[in-house]
Parts: sequence; C-alpha cells; structure tokens
Amino acid sequence: MTRPVAILGAGGKMGFRVTCKIRDAGYDLRAVEISDVGRDRLAGAGISACDQGEALKGAQVVVLALPDSLIGPVAEEIVPELDEGTIVVILDAAAPYAGVLPSRDDITYFLGHPCHPPLYADLDDSEQRQDVHGGVAPQAIICALMQGPEEHYNVGCEICEAMWSPILRVHRVTMEQLAILEPGLSEMVAMPFVDVMIEAVELCASRYDIPREAAFDFMIGHLNVEISMWFGFTPKVPSDAALRLMRFARGIVVRDGWERALDPAVVKEAAELIVRG
Repeated sequence: MTRPVAILGAGGKMGFRVTCKIRDAGYDLRAVEISDVGRDRLAGAGISACDQGEALKGAQVVVLALPDSLIGPVAEEIVPELDEGTIVVILDAAAPYAGVLPSRDDITYFLGHPCHPPLYADLDDSEQRQDVHGGVAPQAIICALMQGPEEHYNVGCEICEAMWSPILRVHRVTMEQLAILEPGLSEMVAMPFVDVMIEAVELCASRYDIPREAAFDFMIGHLNVEISMWFGFTPKVPSDAALRLMRFARGIVVRDGWERALDPAVVKEAAELIVRG
C-alpha cells in the first residue's frame, strides 16, 4: 500500500518543491494549501489541493511545510486530531526547540533539514551547478527523531530523502544539535559574515571609488581560494604574511566571544525569536 502523506503548506515556496518530490516518489499525496497563489502553483503542476480534514484522515505522515511562526498554532489545531502513531515531520528545528509543539506521547515528531548542494562538488551537469537550493543537484540532509519509536526514524528519513532528492548522505543528530546547526551555524554565524562581506564590497565602491564590479570579482575570487583551502578541498598554503594579517584583522572584524552564537542557550533564544518574533 502506498504510504499516505499529507503536506500542509503544499503550495508555498518551500512546500511546493517538496510536494512535487513526494508526488514524483509515488506516495499517496494529500496537498493542503489555503492561499490562492499556492493553489494556482499546485494546479500548474497538475496537483489538486484538498481539504485539511480530508488530508489528515488516515495520513501516516504529516509534513508541516509552514513558516516557523505558524507551526505552533497549526500543530495545536491538528495534533489532537491525528491518529495514534502518526509521524509529524517538521522542516526546521526552530519551532520544536522553542517548545511550541503540543505534548502527545503516542505520535512521532521527526525533524529534517537540507544542507543544500555543496559549494565544491563533482558535477558535470550545468543545471546541477546552477542549483544552490537542492532538488536538482545532490545534497546531504540532517535528520533527528525528536520523539517516537526508533523504527519511525527510518520512515521519517525515507520521507526526507524523497523530499530533498537526490541525496549525497544522511546525517543523524539530536533535536538540539540540529538547532545548533540551523539557525546557529547557518544564520547566526555564516550569514552575518556573508552580510559583512557584501557590505565591504559596497563600501569599496561608495567610500573608496573602486569600481563595484572590480571589488565584487576580487571578493568572490578570493573567497573561492580561501574557502577551498580552509575547508580542505585544496592544500592550505597561504603565505606567512597572509596568516599574520588574518590574525591581526580578526581583532578588527570578528568580535571576541563570537562562539556564543552556537551556545544552546543562545540558540534557544534565537529559536524563540524566529517563532514568536
């Protein structure tokens, strides 16, 4: 029997991609979407939206492809109505880590999140090279069984592999570890550094009259070299002078104590900020 999978938010920007993947993988898809734009997007792919109550009835897996701020209210509404043993899949750790999921011991909460295609990958296909989100290019994914029987880990993992295929590898972590990765590592460490980099490019153009394209090409090219070396894709061979300058510059552009961004207490505060605003 084909496993019934209900997806709430099926026509959203994120939900639409995973909905199409679930459909293509041959599951019994129940797509729930309340917005006209989302319904039109589904219809354009030949997918019919259905009523939420109808979709949840008998569903073995329920995927919440929703904004973090809506996961708590929607879960409070639907979880009491789910069959015993239903697997609820959440696509981010923020809402679960913030503690907004309703308590019910006889259902499973499963978390999954894509790593996105790696910057350095052995790809010959130009379409894959242009895919930064995943779904065309292969990517790794992160999975966590928040609560539920151990055998449900394989089911949740199977759903996540289908949603984010093609898959390079699957990493299993705890809920807290996933929260440290997302939003901790991605949005609280990587994104601020990237934001400062583009600010620096703009500053070169606006304050120092360097052609913006020249500053952009210089930054992107050097990032290519430095990320490759520091992450081990090529030998790490910067000059001694460059390393001395890096240590000097860290005192200017990197605030002492930055590692607090990955402290579970700070990540918990960030998760609550994401969910509650």
